[in-house]
Amino acid sequence: MPEVRLIGDDGTQYGVVSTDRALQMAQTAGLDLVEVSPQDSPPVAKIVDFGKLQYENDKQLRKTRAQSKHTVETKGIRLSVKIGEHDMMVRVKAGNKFLEKGDKLKIEIILRGREKAHPDLAKEVIEKYIELLDHQTIVQQPVKRMGGRFSSVVAPKAKKQ
Repeated sequence: MPEVRLIGDDGTQYGVVSTDRALQMAQTAGLDLVEVSPQDSPPVAKIVDFGKLQYENDKQLRKTRAQSKHTVETKGIRLSVKIGEHDMMVRVKAGNKFLEKGDKLKIEIILRGREKAHPDLAKEVIEKYIELLDHQTIVQQPVKRMGGRFSSVVAPKAKKQ
């Protein structure tokens, strides 16, 4: 590319300049010549500190990532067949917090020993837990048994905007 449209480090427009002259001006200023818009005719180049430019771009990228939407995670709540009323309410409170953030909730009970003889109790405990949740939920996976493990997945209902 024999010519570039040159912009100085302070924003000064130098117009169309030969590439050699642009490089010479950048070296005189102790800075770098960076091609900003290669698709233009002639291409646009800017005299800047390249390290500073990279830092600013990375900073902007981090800022946009931080502002991006919350990614949905699946949080786990483990219950037991013999869970007490207070313990149940503590787990309901935790589940409501997760649902408010927009996360899914996997409710799980692992049956041990003689509890395996009463699988209906595990299903009742999970259904009771889902009823106690304050948040409006959608049951994405109904209570399912896999060996001695019962689980269900619920998600918050989509908010109307």
